[in-house]
Amino acid sequence: MNTEILHRGTRIITLEQGEQVLAQCNPGDIAIVRDAAGWWTVFVGDDGETERYDIPFDSYDKALWSAKAAAEFAGE
Repeated sequence: MNTEILHRGTRIITLEQGEQVLAQCNPGDIAIVRDAAGWWTVFVGDDGETERYDIPFDSYDKALWSAKAAAEFAGE
C-alpha cells in the first residue's frame, strides 16, 4: 500500500513496488517510485503525462526532499 504526504497543498505519494503511477496518482501529484536504479521523483501533469528527472536519487530521503522542494515551488 502506498503512503501519502500532503506538502504545501501537493500530494506526494510513495508507491510500493509494482504500483503504477497513473493508477495511484492524480494530476498535480508527485510520485516517489523505486526501481533497481534507485528512487525516482515523478511529476504527474494536468493531462496525465509524467515527467521525471534524468537520474534517480540514491535514497528515499533525497527523493522526498526533492519532491517537497518542488511542491513548495509549485505552491508559490
